[in-house]
Amino acid sequence: MPTAYLLLGSNLGDRAAILHEAVLNLAATAGPVQAASGLYETAAWGLTDQPAYLNQAVQLATELTPAALLAACLATEQRAGRTRRIRWDARTLDVDILLYDNLVLDLPELQIPHPRLPERRFALVPLADIAAAVVHPGLGKTVAELLAACADELPVRRLTE
Repeated sequence: MPTAYLLLGSNLGDRAAILHEAVLNLAATAGPVQAASGLYETAAWGLTDQPAYLNQAVQLATELTPAALLAACLATEQRAGRTRRIRWDARTLDVDILLYDNLVLDLPELQIPHPRLPERRFALVPLADIAAAVVHPGLGKTVAELLAACADELPVRRLTE
């Protein structure tokens, strides 16, 4: 069964409760959650004039194809009240597919690995909690190596184990 790594983020509402419900929903719709990082508070990236995010990485085993997994992620966002107005806007929930086994996929609607993963500490830090030794299939470097080389200086603060 394929292994997928997702990043969850929320900066509106009860962020921790929204992430908790998203993990439960993804476990029910996409596959069993095998690991979850701690919660990290992170500064907004892109549009910076907005509340801080809570981020969490999860590893799940899934029988879904990448396209079906994307649909499950989008449905989970909608259940949490996500609306899409402008890019990088504040949101109740964002769910990104970071990695899916060793797959490299480049479609207009879905790129795996996530194309901006190496640039984002807010994604790499929680991902390193659960997948430090996993190799990025496009770059041939581990998550830990990507984190060590990441030039992003935005603060990422651990809140929970």
